[in-house]
Amino acid sequence: MKYGYIGLGLMGGGLARNLIRAGKDVLVFDLSAEAIEKTLAVGTTGKAAKSAAEMATCDVVFTSLPLPTHLEETMLGEAGLLNKMKPGSVYIDVSTIDPQTARKIADYATSKGVDFLACPLGKGPAAAEKAEEPIFAGGKKEVYERMMETLKIVGNPIYYLGEVEQAYAFKLISNLIGMTNMAVLAEGMRIGEKAKIDPNLLVTLLADTGANSFQLAVRGPWIVNNDFANRFGVKLAHKDVRLGIEMADAFDYDAKFCKMAKKAYADAIEAGYGMEDCNAVYKVI
Repeated sequence: MKYGYIGLGLMGGGLARNLIRAGKDVLVFDLSAEAIEKTLAVGTTGKAAKSAAEMATCDVVFTSLPLPTHLEETMLGEAGLLNKMKPGSVYIDVSTIDPQTARKIADYATSKGVDFLACPLGKGPAAAEKAEEPIFAGGKKEVYERMMETLKIVGNPIYYLGEVEQAYAFKLISNLIGMTNMAVLAEGMRIGEKAKIDPNLLVTLLADTGANSFQLAVRGPWIVNNDFANRFGVKLAHKDVRLGIEMADAFDYDAKFCKMAKKAYADAIEAGYGMEDCNAVYKVI
């Protein structure tokens, strides 16, 4: 089986490298030559493509791209890859996009005889690199089952949520909660500073209370140590919160707290912290 992988960033790069480490025949493409070089360095079965169009011969194509528009530009339309892939091949996307775009892609893929599987991810780059990334799959059950062995190579555990809309909706809900928690944590740590509580002690003690969370455990110590290196950037956090709010609006639900978090990430971008980790929202709170 021949694989194609488009998008070798912090998340996609780790998954593509897992395929190469497993000895799979993988054709990779990214706009960054450095990202391609890093991915091919882990094994001998990977090869660089000159363009996404070269993936047309692959049996399975993955994409991991920042925005829904990037997916549409790459995959849809006369020049899109879905118009060139062979019937019976499988397209797997691990990006974070909105359910409406997902349905548009799924229907277009079906019209071209290509099976589409939505597989957004649950954790960060470290988990992606170790094939410990939770995968939340959506699409035709028979395609999900057919691709199970491939999915096990790139991530774990793997969950099936139903249609593509449910998979991406879950991912957006997860990121809405996680990124809003991050903003609340930053605010709490600022209040702790005002109360003259030692930041290290604050983080340690919060973990033993109802304030405990993934963000506290992972990003609390990073804030204390002024570590804002980009693992999941402010710009991506803002994008995901925006998409989640737009999804909620489409459901006629006013996500008030999430909208406040979105404003905080927008402020961080405006202040020049867009390419730092999402914990940099602390700098503007």
